[in-house]
Amino acid sequence: MEYAPNAADLLNVWERGRSQSPVDRALSLLQVATRESPREALAQVGIGRRDAELLKLREKIFGTRMTGQADCPACGQQMEMNFTVAEVQATSLPELPETCTEIFGNCEISFRLPNSSDLATLIPSDDLAVQKRRLVQRCVLNAKCSGRLIAADQLSEDTVKALSERMSELDPQGDVQLALSCPLCSHRWDAPLDIVSFVWSEIHTWVVRLLHDVHALASAYGWPESDILAMSPWRRQAYLELIE
Repeated sequence: MEYAPNAADLLNVWERGRSQSPVDRALSLLQVATRESPREALAQVGIGRRDAELLKLREKIFGTRMTGQADCPACGQQMEMNFTVAEVQATSLPELPETCTEIFGNCEISFRLPNSSDLATLIPSDDLAVQKRRLVQRCVLNAKCSGRLIAADQLSEDTVKALSERMSELDPQGDVQLALSCPLCSHRWDAPLDIVSFVWSEIHTWVVRLLHDVHALASAYGWPESDILAMSPWRRQAYLELIE
């Protein structure tokens, strides 16, 4: 999965992604990073591995430092976050089997970890707790409680919660939490890092700026878009400075 996308690649994936859901955007970004991987196969990749690849892609494009914003849930103060890619990369774990079987109270459950196909089935307008329960239920392959086989939707809330927590332990990159502290009221909380939205927002900002540069150079020199995109960022900037 080692490929550094060029300006044309990012512009094309941005154009496609404008009308896509977050899950499909993530798959489009993975496609441009891997080139040879079919979309159907990427949809079956675990969320943690998917997000790890997006972090690698992000580092190739923009470097190691990451900057974002968050609103304090206590006082509403907007604060800036600064961290590095390494700080949100989970410690690598041994390769997991396709299925896991563990005991939760009086239940023995066989399950797999969620992937993009699972996320695509969730309804965005549903409550977060409802989405999490449905996601966990989709990943249950077999459940036996007190010696009796039961359906995934019959599992108790406590069992679903325990199973969800275990999934996060097994695939920590799929559930990265940022420990934040408000500089105004000192409130502390954990905020989930949505890798897909974060990277997509950065690409959107970068593409909008690139399109302005292409427009300026095409207007001044009459060059086609493909020639301008093929230039290195430094050469484009040099010509833009000459125009100014």
